[in-house]
Amino acid sequence: MKILIISDSHGHIANLKQVLEIGKKAGVKAIIHCGDWDNLESFRAAQTFELPIYSVLGNADIDSNLEEALRFECKKYDSYLLELEFEGKKIAVVHRADLKNEKLYGYKIVFSGHYHPKEEKIVNWTKFVRPGALINGINFAVYETVSGTIEFVNE
Repeated sequence: MKILIISDSHGHIANLKQVLEIGKKAGVKAIIHCGDWDNLESFRAAQTFELPIYSVLGNADIDSNLEEALRFECKKYDSYLLELEFEGKKIAVVHRADLKNEKLYGYKIVFSGHYHPKEEKIVNWTKFVRPGALINGINFAVYETVSGTIEFVNE
């Protein structure tokens, strides 16, 4: 299964819609957002693509209406650490990955945002992935759950 990994959209709905359109054409079946939607309108725009959304809050997500919508309308949501499992692989989603947090090393992969450049690295046998910030352009990643591969798109 292909999953679209996005982060730090910061209310940039035009970039968000463009990325979601690319993802849908590529056959993604779900969206993981690593926080910093910035506003409820961004979340509503993502919902129009009718894909399951998994999300955490970011430091810019201070609108209580946004948090309430995420809590009740996402396929799965957590304000800080979202735990998922796809194809038998334990996955964590956080906004800001703290490499000193030993709990994160219990996952096969950790998706995060906060820092805007894309990054993929392995620390203590855990893969840490940042897809890049949508606010800076068409930046996202696609995670293939069966193979465990990450494909970055940065335009």
